[in-house]
Amino acid sequence: MTAESLSSRASDQRSLIAKGAAELFARRGYAATSMNEIAEASHLSKPGLYHHFKDKAEVLLHIADGHVSRLVDIVTGVEALDLAPEQRLPELIEAFMLEYAGAQSEHRVLTEDVRFLAPEAQARVLDKERTVVRVFADAIAATRPDLHDAQLHKLLTMFLFGMLNWMFTWFKPGGRFTYEEMVPIATQLFVNGISGLEVAPKVKTPKAKKTKKP
Repeated sequence: MTAESLSSRASDQRSLIAKGAAELFARRGYAATSMNEIAEASHLSKPGLYHHFKDKAEVLLHIADGHVSRLVDIVTGVEALDLAPEQRLPELIEAFMLEYAGAQSEHRVLTEDVRFLAPEAQARVLDKERTVVRVFADAIAATRPDLHDAQLHKLLTMFLFGMLNWMFTWFKPGGRFTYEEMVPIATQLFVNGISGLEVAPKVKTPKAKKTKKP
């Protein structure tokens, strides 16, 4: 086995550990989760876990930094498309919501547990969050330049993140809407307001008629 393949296996194992740990942190909270529980969830011995992470804080940093790095890649990718202003913001909202759909635990950790990191680790994560905020604020300002002039674009960006970031706390897939169906609703609500919201009516499935027994 080559050094490259060994490194790849180690990276894959770290990702699996982080995935299980993110679910534990999201469900139980960072402070209430032990390394023993992370090892058990990862099907590893405790020494095996410490082979990949020196402590719980390193696990937390791996989760938070990995998730926010993906968000940075998403926003800078959309930014690089050089879309028209009216297309850029909807594209960002859609990309974010679809990413959140598969990373609810990681997003909860990012929004709630970064405060447990050491100052320098917090700064590393927060610096990337600022990049994400800046791209969204620029997209809002491009749509409505007057909002930039009134210094409202960053404020409205935080309103938007308030809507998107906490959706995972109440939205349960499998009900009336899927994440994909929620994308245009969230976009229209933010861009057009509730008066401009267009939602397809719920189609009622006709009940089967009971046949009388002869």
